[in-house]
Amino acid sequence: MPGEGFKALADPTRRRILELLREGNCTAGELAEHFDISKPSLSHHLATLKNAGLVTDERHGQNIVYSLNTTVMQDLIGWFMGFTNTEGDKDE
Repeated sequence: MPGEGFKALADPTRRRILELLREGNCTAGELAEHFDISKPSLSHHLATLKNAGLVTDERHGQNIVYSLNTTVMQDLIGWFMGFTNTEGDKDE
């Protein structure tokens, strides 16, 4: 799981999508207003984030609404923060 999450976070467009979703759920059209990229490109970024478990999607009528999966984000951050502990910190 961490590998896919870090791969997804490596791209600045995907990081910006996550920042926008942190502010609230959005449709792909609403997200597209913030970028100068093609719809297929945006769909690819959303699929990468979804495959990494960082976002979820839910159909609302004809729209698909994307939201941040905070549980996976917390797991990813926790996994990463485990590397900040030195051997000396583990003994305390």
